[in-house]
Amino acid sequence: MKKRLITMALSVLMILCMSACSDDTINSGDNQNAVTEISTSENVETESSEENDEPEGDGTMIMKIGDTKVNVEWEDNQAVEALRDMAKDGDITIQMSMYGGFEQVGSIGQSLPRDDKQTTTSSGDIVLYSGNQMVVFYGSNSWSYTRLGHISDKDEAEMTDLLSNGDVTITISRE
Repeated sequence: MKKRLITMALSVLMILCMSACSDDTINSGDNQNAVTEISTSENVETESSEENDEPEGDGTMIMKIGDTKVNVEWEDNQAVEALRDMAKDGDITIQMSMYGGFEQVGSIGQSLPRDDKQTTTSSGDIVLYSGNQMVVFYGSNSWSYTRLGHISDKDEAEMTDLLSNGDVTITISRE
């Protein structure tokens, strides 16, 4: 008799569970459409607010190595966005030190968002190391970095001349 009651109770419980699952499946499709619609409208709001956040010309970052202004093609990522936000408050000055005979490294002063990927750098590359160190290359190296940008108006010889003769100061500002 006891076995029969337990079997019946388990059967009823299984039927309830299965019917509950099937109802959720039907509703989850409806909920998924609702989530998609909400996400779409949120994206529209985000895009329009991003366009209006900064006056035209205010978002361009300028980089100087010592007194030499260099053209940088900045990456489109969260680390660069955080750097741009830091520069809103005034110039960012980074004391760089020579390292390894192929790069200059300096502390940014705070951590930026990271998206490190195994990368082989080349002369002119600007990367984020350990979330709080900026590295500018005049040679090549392979490591896990977050790309920040690339100096586009200097060749390898010019980069070597700028960076291989002792420690330098890098200044990042906004127009």
